[in-house]
Amino acid sequence: MLRKTDEEAARGEPHQQPQGAAASVRRTHRPYVFAAIIMAMFMAAIESNIVATSMPSIAAKLGGVSLYSWVFSSYLLMQAVSVPIYGKLADLFGRKHVFIAGIAIFLAGSLLSGFAWSMPSLIAFRFVQGLGAGAVLPLAVTLVGDLYSLEERGRVQGYTASVWGISSIVGPLSGALIVQYLDWSWVFWVNLPLGVVAIALVGLYLHEGSAHQHPRIDYAGATLLFATLSVLMLLLTHSADWPAAAIAGLAAVVIVGAALFIRQERRAPEPVMQLDLWKNPLIARANAATLTAGVVMVGIVSFLPTYVQGALGTTALVAGFTLSAMSVGWPVASTVTGHVLTRIGTRRLSRFGGLAVFAGALIIAFGAQAGPLVGAAGSCIMGVGLGTLNTTYIVAIQTSVPWAQRGGATAANLLMRILGNALGAALFGGVLNALFQHRLTAQNLAGGYSVDSVAQLLGGGDGGSSVDAATARVLREAFAFSLHGVFWGVVIAGALTLLISLQLPEVKLGGPQRGAPPKPE
Repeated sequence: MLRKTDEEAARGEPHQQPQGAAASVRRTHRPYVFAAIIMAMFMAAIESNIVATSMPSIAAKLGGVSLYSWVFSSYLLMQAVSVPIYGKLADLFGRKHVFIAGIAIFLAGSLLSGFAWSMPSLIAFRFVQGLGAGAVLPLAVTLVGDLYSLEERGRVQGYTASVWGISSIVGPLSGALIVQYLDWSWVFWVNLPLGVVAIALVGLYLHEGSAHQHPRIDYAGATLLFATLSVLMLLLTHSADWPAAAIAGLAAVVIVGAALFIRQERRAPEPVMQLDLWKNPLIARANAATLTAGVVMVGIVSFLPTYVQGALGTTALVAGFTLSAMSVGWPVASTVTGHVLTRIGTRRLSRFGGLAVFAGALIIAFGAQAGPLVGAAGSCIMGVGLGTLNTTYIVAIQTSVPWAQRGGATAANLLMRILGNALGAALFGGVLNALFQHRLTAQNLAGGYSVDSVAQLLGGGDGGSSVDAATARVLREAFAFSLHGVFWGVVIAGALTLLISLQLPEVKLGGPQRGAPPKPE
């Protein structure tokens, strides 16, 4: 068998065997595989946006409004718990089969969701959809690391980041058009053509060898990880009316499960999560910064539009504009970072990204009350920081580990972002409610008002007719005060992101690539 050239090894292309009676040349066609990666990423990225826009109409048809939030929580939960497991499976069995399986499961969940007859059935099918989504993003990012050399990788990762910016614009518009002119089921079925084409392209044009001839699967570790992360996600997304005893019980289960998982991984021959990777200062700090950046991101995505519309009294269109500014800054920064990464270096870009995240948070906290344009400016600058950090960390992590650990290392980084989002949503939701009730008490306003009811009132809900002008003014002021508290919480998370990003070590991005994929048989 011939040796791979350096270019083939860097690109992740399998060694080509000589033609003969029993052998034929199989070559990975990168343009087709990259097209499949983009389709799969767009399919997963647009899902949350298009469903969020369509859910009021879906809930009106299916009922079960009390379970509304679980349509999103179920998807997020299964995605989070399956990401690290898919990453390990990809390292054991290769990317191709795991990627195709993830897309197929995602499509099955999408198909079933369109046939849902009730809110509980939709939630169950969203569990399936989330289980597939857990493979799509980490494997897509990992494949980019496999297929492209270092000089190309940063640029291509920047291109893939633009998928999220485009989906954040196309998704809400598509959802609105579908529920207005078509049946709501097409919100989920619109994924099917993209997924089918992506599977076909990967199946035909991606060729790789087997990572391990005799893989040893850590079933105990996978089970403990799945159970522990499931309970953790339940804890982070629990409803405010859950009893304290139930919350304490979940926290105890998480602590015990985490201890058992760490013990299992230390003695497993093929652990589902390589704990030794966390001893690498680069990976540990990049993952920590990704976690806090996830907290920052969800704080702005969830609450800035609410503030602009509810507290400043603008329209939903203006509120959407302030958030879409982040969707512009993120992909632009990711693309530029990919082009300059090898010249500027990881340390400088990490510091710049952390500084931009912190600066954006400060602008929003200090100046959001000045108007939507200031909020949009802060959102855009924060998007620049998040895009810079995302591309820098992914490329640096993939460069610092061999091929056989790249899938797990990439998945761990993406898991930190998901956990950061969930942690931020739970934390800032609690801050908002606590500050709101504190402000109402200080204003001597009688009880009976909640953040949800006031948000509806300030957004022009039907409840406005039962509240006098003086009370509405107090509620609006309390609402704005509470959201300002959330923004200062975002500033704290942004400061942590900056502090961690300042400590990122420099990564040598030149020279030969580590760990080429295994040779095909």
